[in-house]
Amino acid sequence: MRALVDLPISLSRESDVPLTVQLTGRLRDAMLSGALATGERLPSSRGLAAQLGVSRTVVTEAYQQLYAEGWLEGRHGSGTFVASMETPPGANGAAAAQAPAPKMARRAVPGDHVINLSPGRPWVRDYDVAAWKRAWRKAADLPPGDYPDPYGLPRLRELLADHLRRARAVAVGPENILVTRGTGNGLDLCAQALLGAGTRAGVEDPGYHVARTVFAARGAEVVACPVDEDGVIVDDLPAGLRVLYTTPAHQYPLGGRLPIPRRERLLAWARRTGATVVEDDYDAEFRYDVAPLPALYGLDPSRVVLLGTLSKSLAPDVGVGWLVGTPELLDRIAAIRRAVSDRTSGPVQQAVATLLERGDLDRHLRRMRLEYARRRAVVVESLGPVCRLRGDTAGLHVLAELPPGLAPRVMERAAERGVLLDTAERHHHGVERVHGLVIGYGSASLAQVRRGCQILAELIREG
Repeated sequence: MRALVDLPISLSRESDVPLTVQLTGRLRDAMLSGALATGERLPSSRGLAAQLGVSRTVVTEAYQQLYAEGWLEGRHGSGTFVASMETPPGANGAAAAQAPAPKMARRAVPGDHVINLSPGRPWVRDYDVAAWKRAWRKAADLPPGDYPDPYGLPRLRELLADHLRRARAVAVGPENILVTRGTGNGLDLCAQALLGAGTRAGVEDPGYHVARTVFAARGAEVVACPVDEDGVIVDDLPAGLRVLYTTPAHQYPLGGRLPIPRRERLLAWARRTGATVVEDDYDAEFRYDVAPLPALYGLDPSRVVLLGTLSKSLAPDVGVGWLVGTPELLDRIAAIRRAVSDRTSGPVQQAVATLLERGDLDRHLRRMRLEYARRRAVVVESLGPVCRLRGDTAGLHVLAELPPGLAPRVMERAAERGVLLDTAERHHHGVERVHGLVIGYGSASLAQVRRGCQILAELIREG
């Protein structure tokens, strides 16, 4: 465990400089000089406030400012630590000149220091350890069961219905919810229930490659459906689609949020053609500076299947998601699950139910919204001046638009310097129309996001 450092800091109440500003400056100077080294643990806000004879608010606000600047990093239940970084944020002048140049590996290989800015990955290192252990102890209190209910644990379905009502303004009952093992499992169940050999399934282009793979594996003809900066283009939808897969809350990978008028046109199209819209709500919990948009399912439950998951809001390893649809469709899917022995682990469902029941998941979501907002702000600040960004109002990734052919070169050069990311080109199914970098800021620390974006900005400027 990293050592708790004793801070030799004094503040002046006679100074015209506010105490919070004084403390922030003292801590920043200590980190620049090396008096506070990378990885050292700072006192708790309560402990430092008592040591300095100031209110806890003074310390909390100073920590928050330094956290936002990338100097500090936190671990829930473990404390506050000096962040790990090669170049201190805000360093300039003599201090910057004296800092040694970072040593970059020629190739990013396992074991090297890598900044992973790949999309679709959440931050899984900051969670409430006590709540997590409590949830699993509760699950362990239950005896081993028989085959779990194909619809899901009844108590979990009730709690998910309440969660969707609060988080997404979707009014459903447990009879409308089936517990899955995640989005991929939900997509596969939809494909088995709604598609067949030779049927046409539409997938956004560029779009989520897993949806294409799943639908094709079930014998469907996968059809590319163009999108623009707002989302799927309803007027350009191909004829004969039985299913359309879409990500209206935060289009993957371009980041658009489907406007309400276009949502209404999409639902009118579904009613007119008899198609089913599969709505992937994969990261709808995270939005910044914008009001929430209604889920498609809430606008027309008869034509929409809503897929949700804990892979972004909690962790992919949990392996729990949900499928929301009509009771008739859920009955069909439950029969399929019985026939193929597909099931979601009972103990895992019980643990998730405890997290929901005690409010632990809601608290985690609130904390992560603040975490991701800070990282998103760093991405916008660093890359906004060198390229156009799309999708920065929601989710865990942005698209940095670049001229054709530049994104693959930047991605390769970034990998040589230890920064991993993705390109929009890889997500196209038909003709490539959008070019750029898909940058995820979920799985890297704030300091890593800052450093990674600095490297990307340099490479983009170099062209």
